[in-house]
Amino acid sequence: MSPRLLRFLTHPQVRVDPATPVPQWDLSDVGRARAAALAGSPFLAATTSIWSSTEVKALRTAELIAGGIPHLVREDLGENDRSATGFVPPEEFEALADAFFAHPDESVRGWATAADEQRRIVAAVDAVLTDERSGDGDIVVVAHGGVGTLLLCHLLGRPITRELDQPGQGHYFTVDRDTRVVQHGWRPLEELSVE
Repeated sequence: MSPRLLRFLTHPQVRVDPATPVPQWDLSDVGRARAAALAGSPFLAATTSIWSSTEVKALRTAELIAGGIPHLVREDLGENDRSATGFVPPEEFEALADAFFAHPDESVRGWATAADEQRRIVAAVDAVLTDERSGDGDIVVVAHGGVGTLLLCHLLGRPITRELDQPGQGHYFTVDRDTRVVQHGWRPLEELSVE
């Protein structure tokens, strides 16, 4: 009997708009196409629920993939709280993200700490795994790269590190739903279409 799986997906590319709050950013045309290409993929046949954060880019990704599979939403699946700074240019963001992961018990310019955010995402995914609405099959969680990295560190028993960060937007990792053992690390979303 095949194990029941949890697939943690991150939204693909977004339309960056400095004038719009980051949680309201939508997918770009490329991101939308990448997500839409997964609709009807074989891996979805065993999937009994798709969960997402409330952020538009995650909601949109889940909607494009779900088809007739129940799509449920949890706010605590959202990205790390970076509202203290809002949008920052990419180079500055990368430096802040490096500091966020390197000093997990310290706030970086008002951001939530990595340690606190790790506790939140672990609790959120635990809640998804035990929610009767998840059904008896595979589960897909559509969320974000930062919290995904924190979750992956936890599941692998590793200290918080950016070394386990996703290579880019639109990746996933797979976990045995019952044992919580990681089956593989980050892979591009496109590999899901052949699972």
